Amino acid sequence: MSMIEDQSFFAKLDKADDLLKQGQYGEALAVLENIFTRYPEEEPVLLRLAWASWDSGDKERSVAYWEMLLDRELQRKIFTGFAYDELVRIYKQENQIEKLAAVCEKAVAVQPDDAALLLELGNARLQAGKAMDACRIYEKLVQLEDDNPDYHCRLGEALFAAGCPAESEAAYRQAGKIDPELVDRYYFRIADLFARNKRHLEAIRLLEACIDTNPVQPLYYCCLGDELAALCRIQEAWAVYETAVTYDPSGAGAYYNRLGNTLMKEKIFDRAAGAFQKAIEREPLAPFYGNLASAYEAMGQFQLAEDALMRAAAVR
Repeated sequence: MSMIEDQSFFAKLDKADDLLKQGQYGEALAVLENIFTRYPEEEPVLLRLAWASWDSGDKERSVAYWEMLLDRELQRKIFTGFAYDELVRIYKQENQIEKLAAVCEKAVAVQPDDAALLLELGNARLQAGKAMDACRIYEKLVQLEDDNPDYHCRLGEALFAAGCPAESEAAYRQAGKIDPELVDRYYFRIADLFARNKRHLEAIRLLEACIDTNPVQPLYYCCLGDELAALCRIQEAWAVYETAVTYDPSGAGAYYNRLGNTLMKEKIFDRAAGAFQKAIEREPLAPFYGNLASAYEAMGQFQLAEDALMRAAAVR
């Protein structure tokens, strides 16, 4: 007897749905598993099993059902990707990067020129610390769509992680050539990579390129100031922060506070205190007073620190 002719199939499915609506997952799963044993080809049952297992807290069983659905999807001529999307979501949520990459590889094996699948796989490989693998995947994406600036940026990020900074910069510059209206943002992305890796001179060079292209963006001046401070070029750092304030006076308090925090990291506590005082002059906010107190404490000026904390309490 086919499924269509067997009215008990629909009756059992309706019963399972009613149990799920009532939150009775254990009983619903028992009914669904009974149906699945008899009708293993029916994917609506598998879907319900996957969702019900997850909602009941049995994540491992849910994933197993989604994997079964994925295997079926991959056998079709037209890849729907429903189970694939759900597994990607789950593995990202659970931070299971290797499993995420494995699912992506399964999908790419079936659809080798699907840009969305390749992008997900490249991201997973990069996140897993396999930068060279990510480079190869992003290179294929660039070959597929050479006019997509995002793919060049992805390649640039992977190349930097793989220890190829010159090639990385070239990839970001290529993105800028494709999308010249946003070229400063691409310079900023590679500058940020250099900065996070404490390659301050390269970061400064690229941040200056950002400013040459877009001289009214305060963020670029703040980041340039941070890099100059890291090289103990304090006067220059202060000057570029002042330029940020010139372009955006409404954010002056935040900019001076950021400069103070940067100087605190460099253990230049007296200048940090000066920056926090400037922030307070513009905006007498409790966090700014708290930071000023920290600077005073670092200098051993405990009475001044206590006074700053009292002021912070007063403005809350």
